[in-house]
Amino acid sequence: MEVLFGALLLVLVAAFVLRPLLRAEPPAPGEDPRVADLEARKEAKYREIRDAQLDHASGKLSEPDFRRIDAELRREAIELMRELDKLRPDAPA
Repeated sequence: MEVLFGALLLVLVAAFVLRPLLRAEPPAPGEDPRVADLEARKEAKYREIRDAQLDHASGKLSEPDFRRIDAELRREAIELMRELDKLRPDAPA
């Protein structure tokens, strides 16, 4: 079980690091590159959350493991959204 969790964690970290780099598009003219980076990271985090949900639904993750991973991913997503809010104070709530 620990090996499975370790392997899953490694895959999630690799996905987190590589997805924004592989999918990154240049920011639109006039757009803050920090906002574009945070948006890409937020979308990657959402995909990680969906992947964890699918793994749980298919039985690859136990309930306790899923809860722990899901809570951490959601905390990270919330932090990304807070950072975005700081950079875009005029964005709708």
